Amino acid sequence: MTLPQPRGPVFIVGAPRSGTTLLQYMLRSHPALSLPTGESHFFIPLYRNASQYGDLSQADNVRRVLLAMEAQSAEFLYTDLHGLQFDVETLTREFVGEGRGNMRDIIGGLFEKNAAGEGKPRWGDKTPYYVLHLPKLLDWWPDAQVIHIVRDGRDVALSMFARRHDFGAYNTYHAAREWEHYVETGHALGQAIPKGQYLELRYEDMISDQKTALQTICAFLGELYSDDLLEYKKAGIAGKTPLLQQSIQKDNQDKWKNGMTSWQIRIFESAAGSTLRKFGYPLTTPAKRLPLPLRAIFRWHRTLAKSWYRAFGPKKKPWTPPSHS
Repeated sequence: MTLPQPRGPVFIVGAPRSGTTLLQYMLRSHPALSLPTGESHFFIPLYRNASQYGDLSQADNVRRVLLAMEAQSAEFLYTDLHGLQFDVETLTREFVGEGRGNMRDIIGGLFEKNAAGEGKPRWGDKTPYYVLHLPKLLDWWPDAQVIHIVRDGRDVALSMFARRHDFGAYNTYHAAREWEHYVETGHALGQAIPKGQYLELRYEDMISDQKTALQTICAFLGELYSDDLLEYKKAGIAGKTPLLQQSIQKDNQDKWKNGMTSWQIRIFESAAGSTLRKFGYPLTTPAKRLPLPLRAIFRWHRTLAKSWYRAFGPKKKPWTPPSHS
């Protein structure tokens, strides 16, 4: 069987806590696919602000772009690119010498060099919130392919509650609306993408039958499938996604049935019931719309909780990159 030449980049997206990291580690074990082990986060800010960096054929401006990447995502650049040692000055010289004169080519160049360092022909990225910005990704890479992972929002909410300060998930109503926003936006944008460039996959189906899911994904990407993908490389880094260092359990779903109170279930299904039904997740309540005053209370509660945590919560020490010297 002769496969086509590698196409554009692969983007794994979805609502937070939806299983995108699991798929990231599965696909990065493919011999043709290079995916860093973290999340980039800088594509969209650089897309929006590209004009502020001036002529990117000039070394000083390229350096400013790389420093902006570093300011936002230093840990990603220094610890999650396994085929490249991130160095601002070296990359500035190389990108200028290669004539990478626009923002897309500089970002693409970073990932291409990382892929080459791993001996792989095709690169990808897993940053969940890019699901809200698919047209921007396709504007830069018209041949990109997008895999949108959808997970039962009630399980997503439980997972978000465990890291409520990271996601601002201070009540069930907001968690439901946030999940609905990600899933519905990604689905709507995906319908506008040319056929063969957007794949929607449920997390529950992926863990229930990993082999079939990976065969479907490889066929979508135009890449050969191998059972070796089922033995994907674990994180292997203390503190980074420790659950991926364990075997994936097929019953890692429907945890909300025991983990949520009946009140939380009612609130979630009232806020996002239509989206749950759309994606095949049965409801357990009538899912009647919440009264306006109650919705207002939930919004007020989240605003107050976020403000309190910003003012009085523990301050995270910023990750310090190594010296450029």
